[in-house]
Amino acid sequence: MKRRAFVQTGAAAAASAAVSIPNVARGAAPLTMKFAHFAAVDHPANVAAKQFVERVEARTKGALAITIYPNNQLGDPAQQAAQIKAGVIDIGLPTEGQLDKYDKAFAAVELPFVFESRAQVFKVLDGPGIAWLAPLAEKQGFITLHNWDYGFRNVTNNVRPINAPDDMKGLKIRTPPEIQIEAAMEALGAVVTPISFAELYLALSQHVVDGEENPVAVIYFNKYNEVQKHLALTRHVYNNMILTVSAASWPKLTPAQQAIFREEAAAAGELMRKLVGDQEKDQIAKLQAAGMQVTAPDLGPFRAKMAPAYKRVSDYAGADAVAKFLAMVKSTKA
Repeated sequence: MKRRAFVQTGAAAAASAAVSIPNVARGAAPLTMKFAHFAAVDHPANVAAKQFVERVEARTKGALAITIYPNNQLGDPAQQAAQIKAGVIDIGLPTEGQLDKYDKAFAAVELPFVFESRAQVFKVLDGPGIAWLAPLAEKQGFITLHNWDYGFRNVTNNVRPINAPDDMKGLKIRTPPEIQIEAAMEALGAVVTPISFAELYLALSQHVVDGEENPVAVIYFNKYNEVQKHLALTRHVYNNMILTVSAASWPKLTPAQQAIFREEAAAAGELMRKLVGDQEKDQIAKLQAAGMQVTAPDLGPFRAKMAPAYKRVSDYAGADAVAKFLAMVKSTKA
């Protein structure tokens, strides 16, 4: 969908919108906005979303009324991203895996095994990463306010424990429709099967696939331990949620409201990062206590198998984009 010619960004556009939009007038009805995401209601993403909404509404003194739609209520992640672009959804939490469908440079962020720690992730993505990608997103209709979190992805399955790359061979693994994750799994010998996230629990319970891969918090809050025996802490891809506003909705906010959005996006993002980081160890222990067998394999041999995956991501995202992002990562190691 092409962006409408009248959509503007920046302070000048917001200022003109503030003059013409009735909701900012004294005593007018509040501007209503939809905030959709795909996390479970008790996931840290929804906790952070609630803080964001509560603080924005309080600081704008009733000028805004924001309703949260968690857990894929308004469509799957890809559908939500399309609706944000169209202005049907005002606010969302797409990952790079959704945004790379609009600008392929985003695919480079999910290169397998590219990050060594959460601290390194945040240093790259909050610095040169967002400076590079935010303008690309805006051209496609997405105003990216702040990096939140989702976590390193890990493999679960019902067949055997994963201790080495060869243990992945032949396993039917569900992945989202993201070439980075598909390529990583296939480089290890798994058979990738696409299944909607909303249908994943049922598919696992019915043994349509052997397993899946997701961050620990997603595995925990969606209770995949009820239908999966084994969890391997492979940390093969880092996923980042990004608090994003539709470019069609952004000019409806006054400059002061836009500033509040950015400030509260950062504050809620820090809350989510703390929750995800603090809770992961406890969640793993609870999954084990519930009967899940957890392994922490040496990741070196897994990383060594990734040349075909890097080639596929490079072909998709562009060699220049991949080289640019790898240089950012390398600079943090130095």
